[in-house]
Amino acid sequence: MKVIAVTLLALLLWVATVVAGALFGWWHGPVAPAGDLQAFMRAAVALVEESNRGNTALLLIEDGQIAAEYYSTGADRIERDTVFATASMSKWITAHAVMALVEQGRLDLDRPVEDYLTRWRLPASGFDHRGVTARRLLSHTAGLTDGLGFGDYRLDEPVPTLEQSLAEPRSSSGQPVSIAVGLDPGTEWQYSGGGYLLLELLVEEVSGERFDAFVTRTILQPLGMTRSGYSDLGAVEHSAKSYDRSGRPATVYRYASKAATGFNTSAGDMATFVLAQLAGDSGPWLSSETRLAMRQPEARIQGFAIWGLGTMLYAPASNGDVVFGHDGANEPALNAAVRINPETKDGIVVLVTGSPALATTIGSQWVFWQAGVPDFLSVPEEVRRVVPALIGGAVVILLLAIVWHRRARRRSAHAVA
Repeated sequence: MKVIAVTLLALLLWVATVVAGALFGWWHGPVAPAGDLQAFMRAAVALVEESNRGNTALLLIEDGQIAAEYYSTGADRIERDTVFATASMSKWITAHAVMALVEQGRLDLDRPVEDYLTRWRLPASGFDHRGVTARRLLSHTAGLTDGLGFGDYRLDEPVPTLEQSLAEPRSSSGQPVSIAVGLDPGTEWQYSGGGYLLLELLVEEVSGERFDAFVTRTILQPLGMTRSGYSDLGAVEHSAKSYDRSGRPATVYRYASKAATGFNTSAGDMATFVLAQLAGDSGPWLSSETRLAMRQPEARIQGFAIWGLGTMLYAPASNGDVVFGHDGANEPALNAAVRINPETKDGIVVLVTGSPALATTIGSQWVFWQAGVPDFLSVPEEVRRVVPALIGGAVVILLLAIVWHRRARRRSAHAVA
């Protein structure tokens, strides 16, 4: 019994150590020395040139200023003002539009969204629709499910209205946007593109404007983001062409939801957006108090804060703040990532076509280089990476336990003799 107890304790301690190491980055170092921006840039560019056959725009901000830039030359002519699709990074822009309405006193984050809606209602369910609020929609805690997101539309296909997409989305489920069975609003995090389609409708109903017009007037124009918007990417001059992960030209799609997936931007414009996040209160832009509120934890997984008000919370900063931003990915192979460290006033912008995960990978490396811990998006990969060590250590512990047990039996047998 003593052998079994000690073995189980050793296994438990080993598993806890390995998993903790994956969560806190004990098993590997950053790709560049701390504070060495040029070394980080070299490592990131090497990864781009090794793995991406499409287009990449990479921009680093240090202490509130653009400090380094890289634009790929392989597929197309990419520059600071080249426009890329951003997929789900669109949700971050949408969150700022929602918060603009809150600042204007026209929207209450904790009031049921159906109090504001006239054009569409959530389908009847066994759950209280009054629990579906803008706060919960922004943080993916409203209990909605729709198979994560919405399908793409070819340029020759008609794009449905908001109401049509809410009622019959092109998604993996094909079911209307609704509260999931067994998922009461406010009880847990469940990523929902449909929630942002509902927020798009909310912005239109409260503002009395088209969603794209409201975003342009309240966010893009005040910040001078002239290369950003919701036009079909195929019709945008000097845009990054679409490629699949093999580097072959791919279809350019349109999206049913501007709020969830339809935002296009350039590295230069996103740098402007990042710098606005780091600035104090100035001009017709969200107050610093509102921007701070957007990165306060609203959703957690296993106790770890992962989402604020439309903002992804990647990792804690050493001053008690958080490294924040948003990612986006979509077919055939596009990826976007923005990370901001408010403690150091540093940031990174990565826009990619031709790879489904390159921007996120570089963004995660940047977070580890900045904060010394993996961001929450990279934790699953960290855990998978240490599985061989986990298994190997467990095997060694079991072998040692077997040897100990046999020696103990022999000693016991000699003692009896």
